[in-house]
Amino acid sequence: MADKVLVTGGAGFIGSHLVDALLAAGRDVRVLDDLLPQAHPTGTARFLSKDAELVVADIRDRGAVDRALDDVTSVFHCAGMVGNGQSMVEIRRYTDVNAVGTATLLEAMLARREQFARLVVSSSMVVYGDGAYACKTHGVVRALRPEARLRARAWEPVCPTCAEEVSPVATHEDQPLYPTSTYGISKRDQEELSLVIGRAYGLPTVCLRYLNTYGSRQALSNPYTGVAAIMTTRMLSGKPPTLFEDGGQLRDLTHVSDVVRANLLAEVAPDAALYLPFNVGTGRSVPILQIARMLARALGVDIEPDVTGLFRDGDIRHCFADVSRARELLGYEPRITLEEGVGELAAWARGESPEDLTERANQELRDKGLIR
Repeated sequence: MADKVLVTGGAGFIGSHLVDALLAAGRDVRVLDDLLPQAHPTGTARFLSKDAELVVADIRDRGAVDRALDDVTSVFHCAGMVGNGQSMVEIRRYTDVNAVGTATLLEAMLARREQFARLVVSSSMVVYGDGAYACKTHGVVRALRPEARLRARAWEPVCPTCAEEVSPVATHEDQPLYPTSTYGISKRDQEELSLVIGRAYGLPTVCLRYLNTYGSRQALSNPYTGVAAIMTTRMLSGKPPTLFEDGGQLRDLTHVSDVVRANLLAEVAPDAALYLPFNVGTGRSVPILQIARMLARALGVDIEPDVTGLFRDGDIRHCFADVSRARELLGYEPRITLEEGVGELAAWARGESPEDLTERANQELRDKGLIR
């Protein structure tokens, strides 16, 4: 395929890796990105290939979006605000950028609907809220974490029927969506807008729910980015990573190269994949305390995490992916092991000098009563 593609947010972490893969495949790539200082502290598209055309503009700017769509046949929508904690403070901004930005893109695409062969939307595991759990008596349930249990430092969720503790299981795309943060709500709205409008107008759309993406080029100076990047920045600064609760939260870390491959597969997936969400993960669950120790070894530092025993509103306990749908309909298979991916992140990060803003960000949340 030689037609032009648009990558919104293409100067960012995932977007720039996707742009590289598209260029390597011989594609003509245009990028729309506002170079948000939080993600681009140098004010430049540092990781974006010079072979891609860059349009610096906000995804909510209809005129800029219209111009960016000229001659484009496929769109990869990666633009958006990221971060559970910050979203609980900047409520309107997250809702506006993620939901209204997506609505702006959709309206612009519908105005010339026949031009587009595919829209691939970057969604997130945060749409689920907590992942799936199984009760010994009542099967798979929507587990609860009552505030009284959190205040008592009882971290594991319980069954809504019998109040017994439940066990985490792989989360399938059919899991009901109960996001626990503004970020999660905005990503759910973004995803549902895209799928509903796509189906209604025959705009071929696929949504990808990423599970804890990590790897080189992540915005290390952004204290609201992914867990691996935040921990890496702390340790590069000679400080212990801050872990909430008991550090036993299970996560499914997915290397950025696997996420990029899922995007490429989604663009050419058969019609059976249209108007569906897909988990993009590994299916492997790892406690964040173990992830922190793996990162310390890879970075060559002797730093033990600070397990605070505090909880943060908007956080979840466990979530890891069932990737069977992506395997069946996209042909997706995760390739990068956690050990390989952590090594790649650490090797890149050792050459960086990020500003550690974690304590400032956590203090803001404490001042709002969101860390207790």
